[in-house]
Amino acid sequence: MPHSFGTRARTRHMFAKKFRQHGPVKLSQYLMAIKVGDYVDIFADPSIHKGMPHKHYHGRTGIVFNVTKSAVGVRVNKPVNGRIIEKRIHVRIEHVRKSTCQKEILARKVANEAAKAE
Repeated sequence: MPHSFGTRARTRHMFAKKFRQHGPVKLSQYLMAIKVGDYVDIFADPSIHKGMPHKHYHGRTGIVFNVTKSAVGVRVNKPVNGRIIEKRIHVRIEHVRKSTCQKEILARKVANEAAKAE
């Protein structure tokens, strides 16, 4: 029998909540302050179907280019046939979290400035 090619095909574990993590989204997720230029991780919350990104973008890191009242626009790199295309997608705020990818770089920058000042 042929298998399906739907938008949520083969996402049994990807779009499943972790053990003892079920239930509604916490209020702090909605109140998260995100500005244009911030790095965010796209992490689809399976309990909220509205504004959910495609499964390809789940776990990807991107840069915010637009902020609306309930969603953010994110620039994400996507490999297509040997080249990398910058995709611009809009995702609801429940499906993004602030990324820690820049934390190490910023800490190193602060340490270098302190060393220069000595």
